[in-house]
Amino acid sequence: MAQRLATEYVKATLQMTELQMNQFMHSADCCHVHPFVKVLDSGGQEIVLEDEGGEEVHFPLESKDGLYVCELSCRLVNPRLTNLVRKLFIACKGNGIVNRIYEGFTMMYEYEKGSVQKIAEISPLGTKLTYERNQSSEGLQRVFQSNEVEQEISRLYQDINFWLDERNKAMTKEQIAMIDHKLHLSTVKWFALEA
Repeated sequence: MAQRLATEYVKATLQMTELQMNQFMHSADCCHVHPFVKVLDSGGQEIVLEDEGGEEVHFPLESKDGLYVCELSCRLVNPRLTNLVRKLFIACKGNGIVNRIYEGFTMMYEYEKGSVQKIAEISPLGTKLTYERNQSSEGLQRVFQSNEVEQEISRLYQDINFWLDERNKAMTKEQIAMIDHKLHLSTVKWFALEA
């Protein structure tokens, strides 16, 4: 299995509430990563995470409508720090591109609201799409929630009952044959929809 050399966040954006920020700071402290908040000359803030090995990542924060917004571009090597930033990025439903760099190739992940939308392998031979989120999943959800099939089955059931009543009233063999044909077509469709 290939060993990851680094992880790169390219124009990544995430938003967090003050509660999420405090929870994150506490969880970082528990992971042998020293978190602290710096107040910048401009009056803004940034979270700094420093690993025991001295590697740092800076999260510049801007307060907007009660949320802290962070635009992040960084390269991480330390697995502990990388894992912590990944958890924050997903928990805060981050958007952007995350490159996982291996020897000889890079896996590029495009995130939207914390979910992977696309994965591509980039190598000297070119780019190969590995995964792309199928937007039809929302369409499948609508079909799943639709009750059109149940309504059609109910209509067919009523039709079959009607033709059975008509068959009991029929006087000639031609009428019975025509009704039997309609019953056959309705029951075939009914069984297909039930399946």
